[in-house]
Amino acid sequence: MQLESTLTKPLRILVIAAHPDDIEFGAGGSVIRWTDAGAEVTYCLVTNGAAGSNEKEVNLNDLIKRREEEQKAAAEIAGVHDVRFLGYQDGILEPSIALRRDLTRLIRELRPDRVVINDPTFTLIQDDKFSYINHPDHIAAATAALYAVFPSAETRPIFPELLDEGLEPHHVDELFLMFTDKPNWAIDVTSARDRKIQALLCHRSQLNEESIEFVDQFDKEAGKQVGVELAEMFRVMRFVDEAVAAKDDPAD
Repeated sequence: MQLESTLTKPLRILVIAAHPDDIEFGAGGSVIRWTDAGAEVTYCLVTNGAAGSNEKEVNLNDLIKRREEEQKAAAEIAGVHDVRFLGYQDGILEPSIALRRDLTRLIRELRPDRVVINDPTFTLIQDDKFSYINHPDHIAAATAALYAVFPSAETRPIFPELLDEGLEPHHVDELFLMFTDKPNWAIDVTSARDRKIQALLCHRSQLNEESIEFVDQFDKEAGKQVGVELAEMFRVMRFVDEAVAAKDDPAD
């Protein structure tokens, strides 16, 4: 397990998630560390968040607007000023060609060095204390994003209509997978803890202070594995020339 130190040069980072609040749970502290180091971070939320309430009388249009505002507020706390909402229907997301095209368009527009997504292979979460079936929207958004990173974003004949929009192919150097059972990378988020919690608590339609104990415990367990108080873990794949990376590695 490698522990990432402070970035040595500014990066462009795109974080793609299915729902408002996913990013704050999975990478909220890491984003704060990155923006504090000068990274330019964009959030992309794929669904509209309308399935975030099981109340019988809830007004779904009002909930969508509320969740967008909650996400924008959380992003501001993390130093993120560019938040994109794709507006796909919450709860029934599919890794469609249309979604992959939308994410490919975004990658070619923003030209990020690093893309952060969920791990699309992580379906069943289970240990002695906790069992969870990963939300299908998480897997669908991550699957579409994975194939937007490669091959779609960097391959000219895929989605030629994007070329007509002036969006040339782009190669992503690093892929960070959050919510994974195969982590190989950790980020010390101890100094970002308070702001991470503030950002999480922006999502009042979904959680309250009782959720914070779970988040802290999760980050503490991750921290123990790398010798820090609090950490977030990722499965990282890098697609850069190793000789070049050894000379100028922003993550070492």
